[in-house]
Amino acid sequence: MNKALFLDRDGVINKDKGYVHRIEDFEFTDGLFEVLEAFQRCAYLLIIITNQAGIGRGIYTENDFQSINYWMLQQFKIRGIEITKVYFDPTHPENGIGKYKKESFYRKPNPGMILQAQKEFKIDLENSILIGDKESDILAGKRANIGKTVLLKNTNFSQTGADVVIGQIIDLINLIN
Repeated sequence: MNKALFLDRDGVINKDKGYVHRIEDFEFTDGLFEVLEAFQRCAYLLIIITNQAGIGRGIYTENDFQSINYWMLQQFKIRGIEITKVYFDPTHPENGIGKYKKESFYRKPNPGMILQAQKEFKIDLENSILIGDKESDILAGKRANIGKTVLLKNTNFSQTGADVVIGQIIDLINLIN
């Protein structure tokens, strides 16, 4: 069985500037590359799980998302970091348009993306870690029975169900086991 580091995208991988879908707006979080290199050295699969309601709301297209996703993965590859897979859910139950307006088992706080990755990559969730910047990320991890959930606190921080709260992504290195 594999262990994994599950990462939210906006607010964890990149600075959350609201519906980031253009390369020129994408800014990696300080310390991210060092953290991912350290987890990779310790044999963690690196899996991104991201809600992309901007697609569902009609702000940008799935092609826009795939373009920035390809660019992001290339930036990791240049640095020797292998992202196992990126899972995304474009739906929104209230504000989605057309086929995107629906409830989805894959949209966080539901655990669908995590459970799909578990099946696909034989992941031991009990020995895995999830990091997110919103309570919906933490809830998805809890619902999937991930061993450790980590909240990267932001300015809107109040209460959380996370196991650990950190102020900077670099602090995640202390949780490698």
